[in-house]
Amino acid sequence: MNKALFELGLSKRKATLGDDYVTNNLAKADAFNLPFQEAMTEWCWGFGWGDDTIDMKTRSLMNLTMIAALGKMHEWELHLRGAITNGVSVEEIRATIHAIAIYCGVPQGVECFRIARNVLEELELL
Repeated sequence: MNKALFELGLSKRKATLGDDYVTNNLAKADAFNLPFQEAMTEWCWGFGWGDDTIDMKTRSLMNLTMIAALGKMHEWELHLRGAITNGVSVEEIRATIHAIAIYCGVPQGVECFRIARNVLEELELL
């Protein structure tokens, strides 16, 4: 493991998803899934998110579209919250869901709007 890349990834992951979420997620890891958690933190968050060529807000918008295309809606909700943390506006979320509906299908757009409404209302942004 590249310790520096892991630490960078850990800081990016916490900045986007929240310290409590990441700390709890890592604390629950065991011998079975800890190697994956470490590799994912190093590779996805350190190597990927640690590359400042693409800013955090843009990366969040990219993630929302890719995760929606995969239909991983639990992850989509998590990354929607992270996108809001990274400065994505309600208007940008709406425009992103429009693109998702165009390229991934209207039912996927409907699902994204449903999840987004719940999150945005919970955060008092709607």
